[in-house]
Amino acid sequence: MNLVMENISFAYNSQTEVLSDFNLTINDGEMVAIIGHNGSGKSTIAKLIIGLLKPDKGNIYVDGELLTEDTVEKVRRKVGIIFQNPDNQFVGVTVKDDIAFGLENHMIPRDEMIRRINHYAGMVNMLPYLEKNPEQLSGGQKQRVAIAGVLAMETEMIIFDEATSMLDPLGTKQINETISQLKNNQNKTLINITHNLEEAALADRIVVLSKGKIILDGTPREVFSHKDLLEANGLGVIDSIKLINEVQKYSIRRKQELVDELWKLTFEK
Repeated sequence: MNLVMENISFAYNSQTEVLSDFNLTINDGEMVAIIGHNGSGKSTIAKLIIGLLKPDKGNIYVDGELLTEDTVEKVRRKVGIIFQNPDNQFVGVTVKDDIAFGLENHMIPRDEMIRRINHYAGMVNMLPYLEKNPEQLSGGQKQRVAIAGVLAMETEMIIFDEATSMLDPLGTKQINETISQLKNNQNKTLINITHNLEEAALADRIVVLSKGKIILDGTPREVFSHKDLLEANGLGVIDSIKLINEVQKYSIRRKQELVDELWKLTFEK
């Protein structure tokens, strides 16, 4: 499933233009990380894609379908989103009820609903928790339930909108492992909106935003090689990249082999 954002402009008010003549294409089955400092336009893009916001100018095509007021519900059947605060996403009394919520709204037959609940809860390692109340879960577990709910709808695209920003290190690790599993085993288009460069390294491609503009777009290795530009835009470089840059400064034997191996280890999926 592909996405095309064509000449998009958007402002929350006359004084605050977030995106101006913005263009982005994401290909079918691609995992793309969108990164940038706070206020760069990352989350605005997510809300535009699912029709929570309407662009002032330009067009958005989801799987070839022009996003309009008439097509937004059809598009939302194809695109799922995981927001940053897991506590705001629960609508059911139990985990099972929550995963079932979207399925019930779309009148999925009961047998198929049960199959999907069990299958996708198992995929995110939440099968033993189906009868649990959400209040009994950790933040990472709640986010995994939210992912199961989106997976159960069998959407073709999933957007993670700062999905780990409110989690502790363990919860973050659990969600990133789930995202990696989806990338490797599911034929889905994934968009990970984040400020965390270690999470971005999991993607096939990284798009870097600054003031609503794309300043870098390429593979993780291509993007992370622009250390100075990333740091100038408030994005700290991960430790392994710092090490690579230090190694580059010195004249040592087999330096290029060492650098290549460090790059390989950095982006090993």
